[in-house]
Amino acid sequence: MDEKAFTKELDEWIEQLNECKQLTEGQVKSLCEKAKEILTKESNVQEVRCPVTVCGDVHGQFHDLMELFRIGGKSPDTNYLFMGDYVDRGYYSVETVTLLVALKVRYRERITILRGNHESRQITQVYGFYDECLRKYGNANVWKYFTDLFDYLPLTALVDGQGYNWCHDRNVVTIFSAPNYCYRCGNQAAIMELDDTLKYSFLQFDPAPRRGEPHVTRRTPDYFL
Repeated sequence: MDEKAFTKELDEWIEQLNECKQLTEGQVKSLCEKAKEILTKESNVQEVRCPVTVCGDVHGQFHDLMELFRIGGKSPDTNYLFMGDYVDRGYYSVETVTLLVALKVRYRERITILRGNHESRQITQVYGFYDECLRKYGNANVWKYFTDLFDYLPLTALVDGQGYNWCHDRNVVTIFSAPNYCYRCGNQAAIMELDDTLKYSFLQFDPAPRRGEPHVTRRTPDYFL
């Protein structure tokens, strides 16, 4: 398939994924192969230019990822840096990671996806992604396509040449982008926006409304930024 035809098909996949509808096994395989082609040419340490919006753990909470894009801006209108942990624990790890990979392939200069500790074969067999793939596809092939792809993800990023190393004295910040974590913690989520002068701000948001999932109303402390 030529590049123009693939891009047209990719746009259709993204539209489908935005509705929380999974791709076929064959489509996932093609997507992961294309992503590997792109990531092979990129460094393990990604250079990211401001302005950029930095996002933390998502953990398969697809509807909250949609809320994140609503608050922070749609891709490719906004530059995004995702710090990993796209799968496990949430109900929609397949749809979440597939959409992020599809956006990376489509808008490779506008979105960076790093490898978190959950992007591994061992962890995903314990915390839910493996079982979700079996349940939704009837076999482990999709899990294998993604875990093979995870080996190609970059490990860290430098924002305008400056890696974030905040520690003590307001130099450490944890960004958590999964509200009501594990559907029981009641926390808000946040994303961090960096403008072209490296001035930062936080946008906090609540869980997106959806049916059929547990809801917790209690609040947790601000360390859940």
